[in-house]
Amino acid sequence: VQLQASGGGLVQAGGSLRLSCAASGSRFSSNAVGWYRQAPGKQRELVAGITTGGSTSYVDSVKGRFTISRDNTKNTVNLQMNRLKPEDTAVYYCYAGIWGQGTLVTVSS
Repeated sequence: VQLQASGGGLVQAGGSLRLSCAASGSRFSSNAVGWYRQAPGKQRELVAGITTGGSTSYVDSVKGRFTISRDNTKNTVNLQMNRLKPEDTAVYYCYAGIWGQGTLVTVSS
């Protein structure tokens, strides 16, 4: 089983990015999935999570700006990030029992 995160990049404040986490060798449908991020010098934090039933949760700092969703037919979990802020800059990881490799998001002011 492997997780592959993609979609990171450099964006100006106020912009949007869409991260995708794809699973190989297994299916997301039987796992809750979380998107985490780790900024330089900070601990890794849970940003958003989605249960097998589709219930979602968000850290307060991203509520109303980020949306997590899952597509079980494509075996992916996505994180739509809107109105990005410089403080969103971090390496973003997906987690579903194992960690993906991370994708860097840089938001310039």
